[in-house]
Amino acid sequence: MERSFDIIVIGGGHSGSEAAHAAAKLGHKTLLITNNIDQIASMPCNPAIGGPAKSHLVKEIDALGGIMGLAADATYLQMKTLNSSKGPAVRALRAQSDKREYATWVRQYLEATENLTIYQASAQSLIIENNKAIGVVTKLDEKILAKAVVLTAGTFLEGRIFSGDKFESAGRAGEQPSLELSPKLQNLGLRTGRLKTGTPPRIDKTTIDFSNLELAPGDNQLEWFSFLPHRPVRQQYPCHITRTNEKTHEIIMANLEKSPMYSGLVQASGPRYCPSIEDKVVRFDKNPSHHFFLEMESLSSNEIYLQGCSTSLPIEVQWQIVHSLPGLENAVITRPAYAVEYDYFPAIQFKHNLESKIISGLFVAGQVLGTSGYEEAAAQGLIAGINAAHFVNDKEPFVLDRSSSYIGTLVDDLVTKEINDPYRMLTSRSEYRLILRQDNADTRLTPIGRELGLVNDYRWHCFQAKQKRIETELQYLKSVRVPVTKVNKDLEKQKHEPISYKSGAKILLADLLRRADFDYKYLNLTALVDKEDKEHKRLAEKGIHVDGLAYGYELDTMLKYDGYIERQSLQIEDMKKFEKIKIPEGFDFKACELISLEARDKLDKVRPQSIGQASRVGGVSPNDLSVLSMIVKTKS
Repeated sequence: MERSFDIIVIGGGHSGSEAAHAAAKLGHKTLLITNNIDQIASMPCNPAIGGPAKSHLVKEIDALGGIMGLAADATYLQMKTLNSSKGPAVRALRAQSDKREYATWVRQYLEATENLTIYQASAQSLIIENNKAIGVVTKLDEKILAKAVVLTAGTFLEGRIFSGDKFESAGRAGEQPSLELSPKLQNLGLRTGRLKTGTPPRIDKTTIDFSNLELAPGDNQLEWFSFLPHRPVRQQYPCHITRTNEKTHEIIMANLEKSPMYSGLVQASGPRYCPSIEDKVVRFDKNPSHHFFLEMESLSSNEIYLQGCSTSLPIEVQWQIVHSLPGLENAVITRPAYAVEYDYFPAIQFKHNLESKIISGLFVAGQVLGTSGYEEAAAQGLIAGINAAHFVNDKEPFVLDRSSSYIGTLVDDLVTKEINDPYRMLTSRSEYRLILRQDNADTRLTPIGRELGLVNDYRWHCFQAKQKRIETELQYLKSVRVPVTKVNKDLEKQKHEPISYKSGAKILLADLLRRADFDYKYLNLTALVDKEDKEHKRLAEKGIHVDGLAYGYELDTMLKYDGYIERQSLQIEDMKKFEKIKIPEGFDFKACELISLEARDKLDKVRPQSIGQASRVGGVSPNDLSVLSMIVKTKS
């Protein structure tokens, strides 16, 4: 039996779910192949969505019409804004999720998506014809044809999991790996490497003594990942904090050689910004303690996730570590921690649309492309799904540049820089982070999602209504003045310095918000505005009457940082000049003898598509770039 689809997506994790959804929403007959339908969008590691920089990705996925933000809003156990005391560029939303509800929600959403078929099978190989991916062969020798294939295999390619010196072939604990697909892709010319990641033990909640543990509650004032209205307001559940101590560190150091990373059994690179507990103790030996968060995994489970305690030490050592922690002296481990090592494809082998440079119609996304994290995977899956649809329609590739989004930054980093450990998105990775804030993701990207065809009429109507309200509020703030005497009373209550003024002086509301010691939370418009003020009455006659700011935080940021935002916008314009200088396909970098040998090698390996991208390749100096630019301009 032979079946055919427009697009086949291999893998049902967060990346595969977004890719399949996007391809199907764009009108293509799509097949999602997954080893286990019950594990679609599962959370094998931390039961959470968002966090620093990652929340930016989730909000951008939502703005483009993806599903992760909706799923997180529908299934949270706790919502918390991180870095709230810091600047707007680094504020981040994090949802502690009910992992079982989350996976169920995504599966049901995908099952209700038109044009999408879900099929439980294991992909054994790709069908390649004239260097083009035209289908998949399953382990049952089924041949399923397609016009494009998206591979989102996660940690399953040649996957092995480790606890001490014990290891087995697996993509995740209890799940079979893919042992045939990776070698066959290598034979087709794709280069692979090895990476590793890990997960902490899970603890039986009923065996933990919470009485003396520090409480970590959610926020009273809820924020959301999706800007769509009518989000469910759910009961919030607190997390708790415990800490390692001298005894914990002694146990780890006494058993360090039993860790597969330290014994040499595993040599693959792990995530730099999410180290194992043994790595923390070794690398930060002056730190007397490390904190762990005890996070509920699901309302339908007693399991607690011990965040921060990722390890691959033997199970008997894991018991000792757990019992050394305050509150966990009598705790019972329900699932041991482990490390997983797997094949990945260095992303410099792929274009900005995530299509292979050597196999036409093959798109790769997610952890198998060298990243870590559900959010990074989902963002890539969305881009791969959109571009697979564009490939089938013979349309231009869809590429987000660095100045437009964190998604664009993520993809550009992957395909331009040689990544040697699992890539994690950080706000510091974006040079335009003041413009690419989480609060304006919909403003930046929803019009693009609408143009693509992923933003439906309802979402577009909600977006337009929001933009109109922001425009109205901004016009009001820039037009209406309030008495300084009233303002000073508010400032006095907040224990801030008063504004010096002349008798009867007034101040524009916009100028008030520009002050560092005054923000929208203190802006009581009902009390401050004089209803007889001429400008207030004039605007009211036009239907512009603002009793409170629906989008105060966004407006506060726009006004306070408008000078910096303008400066960053000029930098973006300068950068785009270099992005517009395209390097011809097939350009011979090695023949550019005026460029250093190291730069030639790096450029030939990455094969940048523009001078702008070439400027971000490691090992390329400003002089090399100047020479390359001159050569390209001469030949174009």
